[in-house]
Amino acid sequence: MELFHLLNRGVDKRQIFLDNQDRARFVHDLYEFNDKPSAANTRRRMSSDSPESIMFDLRSRTSVRDRLVDIHGWCIMGNHYHLLVSEIAEDGITAFIRKLNIGYAKYFNERYKRVGTLFQGRTKRIHINNDAHFLHILHYIHLNPLDFLKGAESWRTLEIKSTKNALRHLENYRWSSYLDYCGTRNFPSLITKDLFGDVFRNYKRTITSYMKDIELTPVKTLLLE
Repeated sequence: MELFHLLNRGVDKRQIFLDNQDRARFVHDLYEFNDKPSAANTRRRMSSDSPESIMFDLRSRTSVRDRLVDIHGWCIMGNHYHLLVSEIAEDGITAFIRKLNIGYAKYFNERYKRVGTLFQGRTKRIHINNDAHFLHILHYIHLNPLDFLKGAESWRTLEIKSTKNALRHLENYRWSSYLDYCGTRNFPSLITKDLFGDVFRNYKRTITSYMKDIELTPVKTLLLE
């Protein structure tokens, strides 16, 4: 199995998630487009674009799908997204990302009455090919929302003023796989936790310790930002 960190952002670094409806729609698309059959009827299958409807729909899903990838971690920010995936189907990552980016761009352009490219280019694909990167990458993705917390914006340069405040912020930020890894059912149907679950058996304890003694320096050259 090969693991990849995927990232794409809005063209000209523009905001591509403007409110919770946009974020919920992207979460829905992460689930819906991770399937070999065409997703042409995605909008018809949804009863509403409201965040509440989309999230209820995901939590109630029981259908068997023919997935393209395993999603091991994810996070939505203001102008970009992070995904941590491994391939199941042949060329599954390529097919999944194409459907995801095109589908979300179509929704976004329709909602905001705009035309043109939404994403800045091809989705970056970074191969996680050593132990140091593997042990840090899930934490790195989950810590991204600290960009929005005063006093924690410098976490990439090894500075978090209050681990307690940082943890509280992450617990209140639902647009990532962090809560599901910590045992709170958020969007459990999106992710496969087995790979990292075997390594981080108590994820909340692990990431708390990680933030108290951040060691990003050995992998700075491997990070995308």
